[in-house]
Amino acid sequence: MSAVRIGPYILHNGLILAPMAGVTDQPFRQLCKRLGAGLVVSEMVTSDMSLWNTRKSRMRMIHEGDPEPRSVQIAGGDAQMLADAARANVELGAQIIDINMGCPAKKVCNKAAGAALLKDEALVTEILQAVVAAVDVPVTLKIRTGWDRDNKNGLTVAKIAEQAGITALAVHGRTRADLYTGEAEYDTIAAIKQAVSIPVFANGDIDSPEKARYVLDATGADGLLVGRAAQGRPWIFREIDHFLRTGEKLPALELIEVERILLEHLAALHVFYGDVMGVRIARKHVGWYLATLPGAREFRAHFNRLEDTEAQCANVQGFFAERYKSLTGDGDEVAA
Repeated sequence: MSAVRIGPYILHNGLILAPMAGVTDQPFRQLCKRLGAGLVVSEMVTSDMSLWNTRKSRMRMIHEGDPEPRSVQIAGGDAQMLADAARANVELGAQIIDINMGCPAKKVCNKAAGAALLKDEALVTEILQAVVAAVDVPVTLKIRTGWDRDNKNGLTVAKIAEQAGITALAVHGRTRADLYTGEAEYDTIAAIKQAVSIPVFANGDIDSPEKARYVLDATGADGLLVGRAAQGRPWIFREIDHFLRTGEKLPALELIEVERILLEHLAALHVFYGDVMGVRIARKHVGWYLATLPGAREFRAHFNRLEDTEAQCANVQGFFAERYKSLTGDGDEVAA
């Protein structure tokens, strides 16, 4: 996969960590970038600046130390508020502003934001024009293929976006009504790629190097957004990149390497959030990392009761020590 340009920035590959609320915090972004992502995008930030004083919002808006270019996703349904939020995030260090018109969550759509905006093309136009005019950095857009299967207007919205000065477009191959169920469809993404001249990134169900190759071939997209498949497997970017460049699969990660990455991630979470929050947030990540390993369910039930950082790290090390012991005696490696 060749390098991709977003405004003045050239990404070394077109593999992007999709923004996920409660997941793509700074420790996870930094880890995914180190493990092969060409670009990482922050968690969604509300455009309602009156809500920015909550601890959660403050943590989401720490961009210092983030891998460059720093892309920050904003969400809302009011053009002026989104323009103000974009400007404020640029002042805080954002180098790319990403607008969310893809989130299917009820609490977002009920506020006429996220994927709900796809119902109102005039409002889409107003929002995109306002945000592009408000900042001097590239503005990108994330959409779905439409509101529901009878209203697939992703192509129209893509053309509106290009006209409004959007620099790149990410398309999830589902409608809002589909949420995350069923299989993503890539025909609409292919049609959008044909219809516009800005970079288009495909999103939805990209969970292996082979699937990445298939989706690129099916859509003609310039790159891919990887979301849920990176949870507990941040090295998926390195695996996909290698496969796309060489046609060969990297060997599965050895257990000792999984342990090293997980402990590094835990340490970063504890530093970033502090002991109390860090311990809580670490629980879901540990669950994702260990999900495919034997004994993970029992371990997780025990792990989720631990209350301090040292105990968490020691128990993870203990879990892996048990796995090493169960390696066969003839030197076979167990891979995750």
